[in-house]
Amino acid sequence: MTDPLIVGWAHGKFGKSEAPDTMALMQEVALPALDHAGIGAGDVDGIFTGVYNNGFTRQDFQGALVAMGTPELAGIPFMRAENACATGSAALYAAADFIASGRGKVALVIGAEKMTATPGDQIGDILLSASYVEEEGDTPGGFAGVFGRITETYFQRHGDRSEELAMIAAKNHENGMRNPYAHMRKPFDLAFCNTPSDKNPLVAGPLRRTDCSLVSDGAAAIVLAAPEVAEGLQRAISFRARAQAGDYLALSRRDPIAFDGPHRAWRQALEQSGLGIMDLDLVETHDCFTTAEMIEYEAMGLAPRGQGWRVIRDGVTRFGGALPVNPSGGLKSRGHPIGATGVSQHVMVAMQLMGEAGEMQLAGAELGGVFNMGGAAVASYCSILERRK
Repeated sequence: MTDPLIVGWAHGKFGKSEAPDTMALMQEVALPALDHAGIGAGDVDGIFTGVYNNGFTRQDFQGALVAMGTPELAGIPFMRAENACATGSAALYAAADFIASGRGKVALVIGAEKMTATPGDQIGDILLSASYVEEEGDTPGGFAGVFGRITETYFQRHGDRSEELAMIAAKNHENGMRNPYAHMRKPFDLAFCNTPSDKNPLVAGPLRRTDCSLVSDGAAAIVLAAPEVAEGLQRAISFRARAQAGDYLALSRRDPIAFDGPHRAWRQALEQSGLGIMDLDLVETHDCFTTAEMIEYEAMGLAPRGQGWRVIRDGVTRFGGALPVNPSGGLKSRGHPIGATGVSQHVMVAMQLMGEAGEMQLAGAELGGVFNMGGAAVASYCSILERRK
């Protein structure tokens, strides 16, 4: 087995893009990622694309669109991965396995999604396909409604934690102000996030608009290389651990607020790395809703189950805290173009480890965690990255 290394990347601006489709979005990052790595298009052995689609556009066969937009990559074998909101990480892990198996030495990974051209009511239906449609397909409020019910269950067991959710939202919006790639670079303070209003209405159950991630367009890319290739390049970031866990799709088959899959993924990754959670310098986690980030604190071991709300109240995960979580602004502020999200999260941590994060930079960052989740804690990916040079 040959452990792959991240040797370069590119990240587009998330938000409402003028790019007409995923082909154009992927074109924006393909060659820039290779240039950043110092690798020519002719040296790429495989292209791994993550696009959820599932109705955002009539055009599918998304892996083939990379070479359509970037002819320099024509003729290179390609594939497309899909794993709901963890689609980007699925593509990245497939590329890592491709190199680890010895089948190739250089892989280009691109995650992308074009969402904003789709009418809002259709977006809700498309996103609900990431739930168990037979039981959850008519949930009022779409996928936000699914997490609204999860939030209600948490509150029933552990008290109303609306204020702590607002603290998470305010934190991530503050962090997003430092991120030039973020969809929403606007500060929303605790009072605004915690108070339902015309500008911050209730969306589903106790969730307010500020508790929900954004509908975004965007793309991000990563170049992976075998160690012998990485030796001659400027950057090298290793996977000290990468773990994947699954769970039942239907919420009726499990405790919806236990997040057992995320817990297993984090436990496996920490065991592989030989680290404890507080050995990390930062984490980029999947805050599709503020409730998700709060329960993920419990899954990663920052608090016992039912007490994740204490973590934000104690300031642990703030930008200057003991373990900053989502210094990029997270999905909440950076945006959530579904297929791009997992790749983007890994790019955000890689930038920190290389000291290339600009205003987002945390001093002395050497170890970073990534947690990307598909569905309501159904497909869980956890990476621990470490700078090699």
